Amino acid sequence: MPELPEVETVKRGLATALEGRVLARVLCRTAKLRRPVPPDFAARLSGRRLLRLRRRAKYIIAEFDDGTAMLLHLGMSGRMTISAAAPAQFDKHDHLIFMAEGGPVVCFNDARRFGVVDLATTATIDAHPLLAALGPEPLGNHFNGPVLAAGLRGRGTAIKPLLLDQRLVAGIGNIYASEALFRAGISPRRKGGSVTGGRADRLAVAIREVLEAAIRAGGASLRDHVQPNGELGYFQHAFQVYGRTGEACVNAGCGRPIQRLVQTGRTTFFCSNCQR
Repeated sequence: MPELPEVETVKRGLATALEGRVLARVLCRTAKLRRPVPPDFAARLSGRRLLRLRRRAKYIIAEFDDGTAMLLHLGMSGRMTISAAAPAQFDKHDHLIFMAEGGPVVCFNDARRFGVVDLATTATIDAHPLLAALGPEPLGNHFNGPVLAAGLRGRGTAIKPLLLDQRLVAGIGNIYASEALFRAGISPRRKGGSVTGGRADRLAVAIREVLEAAIRAGGASLRDHVQPNGELGYFQHAFQVYGRTGEACVNAGCGRPIQRLVQTGRTTFFCSNCQR
């Protein structure tokens, strides 16, 4: 499933193509993705000018000139594609189509239909049930070691599964949790409540650094992720632990094999020598 860097990459590509433009025509070719699509979806967005695109956790939010806000989650296989003009025939999995006045055509393609789209208002969108309980943005100015430590206080669960809890910190998924813990030198088995002080500071910095590096690389293309311009992300080539079971640790003077374990149904990769 796309994590924060992949969603941020998609959002930036869409902003370049659509911000400030009027959507001359919007087509909705399905009644239901993971949830039902609002029945008036196309009618409410057609003819509206898209003022701003932003990201909250793994969601993209589009704000329009009449106060309407669109919430979009890519799901597992969802992707946005941008073309200069409408094709002769749309793909059968192109469920939502946005045609900009005098500009590009953007399609939301989702073969598995695990994506989500909904409508609200700009004034109320942050209170949407899918957003209201989310934790702080890891790239925001208010996220740091003390904030992270406060969210972990008293938690007896291992730190790695806790990082996947969107109520603790928003947008981190399985890949970047493993990568950040390695950079911070923290064992994925360590109890969350013991990540305090310097450990929490190191982890907060590592989370920010790995997410920013992944965004610069266009995200990681392991299965379905492509950028809106059709290019693949390439951060998977910079993984230090994820998917590297048995390979040598990249830290100088270590060289121990990367290990793999399963925590709450998710695979974790780590170095038992460098992470404590």
